[in-house]
Amino acid sequence: MKTEIFVITPPFTQLNTPYPASAYIKGFLNTKNISTTQADLGIEVILELFSKQGLNNLFEVENGSLKSDNAKRILALKEEYLKTIDNVIAFLQGKNPTLALQICSDDFLPQASRFAQLEELDWAFGAMGTQDKAKHLATLYLEDISDYIVECIDENFGFSRYAERLGRSANSFDELYDALLKPPTYIDQILVSILEEKIFNIQPKLFLISVPFPGNLYSAFRCAQWVKANYPDIKVSMGGGFPNTELRSLSDKRVFEFFDYITLDDGELPIELLHHNIIHPIPVEAHFYKRTFLLENGEVVYKNDAFRSDYKQADVGTPDYSGLLLDKYISVIEIVNPMHRMWSDGRWNKLTMAHGCYWGKCTFCDISLDYIKVYEPVAARLIVDRIEDLTAKTGQNGFHFVDEAAPPALMREVALEIIRRKISVTWWTNVRFEKSFSLDLCLLLKASGCIAISGGLEVASDRLLKLIDKGVTVEQVAKVTRNFTEAGIMVHAYLMYGYPTQTIQETVDSLEMVRQLFEMGILQSGFWHQFAMTAHSPVGMYPEKFGVVKETESIGSFANNDLNYFDKTGIDHNQFSYGLKKSLFNFMHGLCFDYELQDWFDFKIPKTKIPSNFIEMALNNDDKFNVKPTAKVIWMGGKPSAEYITKSKKGNSWEMAALTFHAKKKSFTIQTNKNEGAWLVAILEKISISNEKVHTFLEVKTDFETEIENFELFWYSKPINTLRDYGLLVL
Repeated sequence: MKTEIFVITPPFTQLNTPYPASAYIKGFLNTKNISTTQADLGIEVILELFSKQGLNNLFEVENGSLKSDNAKRILALKEEYLKTIDNVIAFLQGKNPTLALQICSDDFLPQASRFAQLEELDWAFGAMGTQDKAKHLATLYLEDISDYIVECIDENFGFSRYAERLGRSANSFDELYDALLKPPTYIDQILVSILEEKIFNIQPKLFLISVPFPGNLYSAFRCAQWVKANYPDIKVSMGGGFPNTELRSLSDKRVFEFFDYITLDDGELPIELLHHNIIHPIPVEAHFYKRTFLLENGEVVYKNDAFRSDYKQADVGTPDYSGLLLDKYISVIEIVNPMHRMWSDGRWNKLTMAHGCYWGKCTFCDISLDYIKVYEPVAARLIVDRIEDLTAKTGQNGFHFVDEAAPPALMREVALEIIRRKISVTWWTNVRFEKSFSLDLCLLLKASGCIAISGGLEVASDRLLKLIDKGVTVEQVAKVTRNFTEAGIMVHAYLMYGYPTQTIQETVDSLEMVRQLFEMGILQSGFWHQFAMTAHSPVGMYPEKFGVVKETESIGSFANNDLNYFDKTGIDHNQFSYGLKKSLFNFMHGLCFDYELQDWFDFKIPKTKIPSNFIEMALNNDDKFNVKPTAKVIWMGGKPSAEYITKSKKGNSWEMAALTFHAKKKSFTIQTNKNEGAWLVAILEKISISNEKVHTFLEVKTDFETEIENFELFWYSKPINTLRDYGLLVL
């Protein structure tokens, strides 16, 4: 089992699916014939902890610190937890579906404080199926045990993060360093026992630790610390989202007591060079590095002396999930939010359509960093090749495209390729609310398997959207969300409050816009985030342009990304948090649209200045008769059967065509005159989605007018309108 490189994701990220970084790296290293083993230590620790033996050990830990009645209740119900835990985990892994009936029976699971919220959630879950309701109840059961762990065993525990406080905005390494000098916690001991066995079996030359979030940082250092103490010859390197954003100005030498290297941005070339330096016995002066921190002569240095360019996306290989426990991840349903439910329920293969962001202008975003600013799309055929490869290897056909913003034109080509290959895929991704997302494009995406999209509405105010440089208006967002919704694709909106110079009036007006979007049924999910200023965004780099002042200009020796600031308006945006989130929770369930906005807040707010029919009027402003000559015309339906008949009236007779189509749900017939019918049969075969050649609207018009007149009259007639409802698309 010995391999040259061992790459891990430390605890904790997601319970339901692996974080993709290690699979991306392994896929790349496969192309270089570098032997690699990977592991998600997060799910492995969870499964060790949440097992009969694991809970038994947990409950045996000295509990002299028991404080709350809730903790005492859980301990008193120890035997009930031990009896049920293995069955519940198997159910959440999809291996024991019949247990749902028992879980829903209300006398199977021991219940502590988390179940107190059930009464108020009954209305929200009333329409859920047995499996979903059981998943939610099982999730509450696990959260009860988690509460016990936090109170009695390890205050830093959390299912999707561990000791996050130590990693978030840690300008100084002092607090994290002090924590690492203390004896390992109970959770640390489980982590190290799993790591110890893997390192012993694998004996890698290079140990890679991917740290995507602050909640992975502490356990990453614990893993590195143990390897350094027990296998000093193994080189240890950190990469991932956290160092990419937080550690770009790293100068604290103590970090290198744990790590030999810290690499930034795309990991493929930096890791290949590290591997080359370690495996080949070459002099130190011949070592070259790409975006790598290391300790040299007792000082932290940053080396970027390799002349080679980063790999193109076409050359990084297909993500490889082999070695991960794909059948052991657990699906949970934590909160009643459709998009968050997708995050935590079900196994998703992760892929990327395009590296970076094609827009790359939003002023709150880290657009100065390579992961945003270096935009490189992947060819549609290669993306679908990777889809087929991953589906075959993992047995899963669900895909989450983890793009910063998936490009509409590339989404179209990927959808066409999926449909042409006649493969079944379920997928979702993040987008900008581009006007390019016409109803026809959304219908095509739906036909290819797209079930949901998320996008940043941010602040529903045209002034602030312009200041953000979002490139959209509220009216445009409304039309795009309507198009996705009508196509049957769920829409989740990221919402923001507290953006620099945002007034109280604009916050209230933004809430009214959101209320109307939900009331019109064109938004199904959303989440409010409070603005945070980061060092690598335009707001962080040029705060004076945005009316904010940094509280400190000094750079810490460890993490530097989140910046403390004060807004010159002096508004306390925190006060809006509860009201915005409570109103959104109700709107998502179709409730309380008739409430006054004031009802959501316990302090005085101004009345909204947004007309109550603003979104409705925006949706009525469509121009449906403006088709570009270069637009692509595609027929997604089948070949019709044609019957030609002669009709007579008052001594006159003429020939008609009756074309019968068989759609998935129903059959239907359209009638035209004979010439138009014959042309329609021929053109539908030409523009069929199964053909590689795609015809433009101008080509279709020209083809029609070679023999028949008045194309526009025919194109906007009832027969064509009927076909538009059944798969005749203009893209």
